[in-house]
Amino acid sequence: MRTRTSITTVVSEPNRLSNVIAAIVLILLFCLSIPAASAQSTDAPPATVFVQTALGGFILGYDIDQNGNEGLLSEALSLSDGKFNVATETFDQTTGKIIKIVSQQSDTLNDFVTLGIFGSSVGLVEFEKAKGIFVGKRLYGTMNPLTLNKVTGQWTPPLSKTQLILGVADSQGATNTAVLASQNFNSFVFSSNVAANTFGPSITLTDQIFGANDSPVVAINTVTNQAIMAASHGSILDLPQIAEVDLTAGNTIQFTGVGFGFVNGIAVDSTNGIAVTTSEVDFSVEFYDLAKQTGFKVPLHNATNQSQSGQGVGFDPIHKLFLIEQEFSSTAASGSSIQVFDEQGNFVEAVNGLTLPASPTRIALNPSRRMGYVLVTPALTQLQSFTY
Repeated sequence: MRTRTSITTVVSEPNRLSNVIAAIVLILLFCLSIPAASAQSTDAPPATVFVQTALGGFILGYDIDQNGNEGLLSEALSLSDGKFNVATETFDQTTGKIIKIVSQQSDTLNDFVTLGIFGSSVGLVEFEKAKGIFVGKRLYGTMNPLTLNKVTGQWTPPLSKTQLILGVADSQGATNTAVLASQNFNSFVFSSNVAANTFGPSITLTDQIFGANDSPVVAINTVTNQAIMAASHGSILDLPQIAEVDLTAGNTIQFTGVGFGFVNGIAVDSTNGIAVTTSEVDFSVEFYDLAKQTGFKVPLHNATNQSQSGQGVGFDPIHKLFLIEQEFSSTAASGSSIQVFDEQGNFVEAVNGLTLPASPTRIALNPSRRMGYVLVTPALTQLQSFTY
């Protein structure tokens, strides 16, 4: 089975830089262990734009503004003394050039992590203040709006030091997002208006399948104000569980999904009540009617084995398209791809010429321009643009 390691999500108490370094090693070992990895070198499509981190460090979270032309990323550059130079910076979506280093620290064990862009152009960055190899304190800065290229406020979620964020749902254009967090083996979810720094009630997930060990994924249905989560224990015969959690009342609807193995990614069309996930073992894409709690699956186009399974999922609400990351392409002779599906499960097209990591990562989209950015492996120091 493939390595289940996220390069941007904290699942343990040591600081995120330690987790990321371990994840990078696992990714490289994984690539060396699969024959198909030898074919990963690929030519980028014409007109591709690359974003290179300002310090040359590896990327710790990124996103692009769907209402503008800026993007946001955080990075960490490894030093010979075991510490890091870390920074958060904005970049131009059109040219890929760094606009401004917003925050920076040198020779430190602290780190910055970009959690995403929310609401109307509000950037959210986590700052982990280290105490040795452990995190002593977590602070969250907001950039409202992103175009000011500076931290303008704080986001203060109702979390203790031992309660860790597992995921924050993509929700640009909506007022609220959903935050999935964990303490030990128990997970809980709450809503937040990032711009206003307000929070809904914390709702505990009683099913242990949504615990951190099974790497649950989270999205939000902004029409019904429900967090949509999916998880599986990951074995070859394990079916996923899908949960719809009312972020105001706390009521939870749970049903058994389709597909086998770990759930790698999720995205939701709130207008039509459709959720899409990717499953690991059967290299499929699952489409769910959230109102009816029913679903069906389709294989990734031309996929024949687990190495060609889908990873992260993105949604274009303008053109009603779901985009699926595929580390080892089944639509090109080499490299990685993004496969595009409509809401009926029909394959639309493939975007080839990418080099994606083994772990699921964000597909950062600007739907009005039909373009996006993804992370580039193996160095993880660049973002690559694509169009669809």
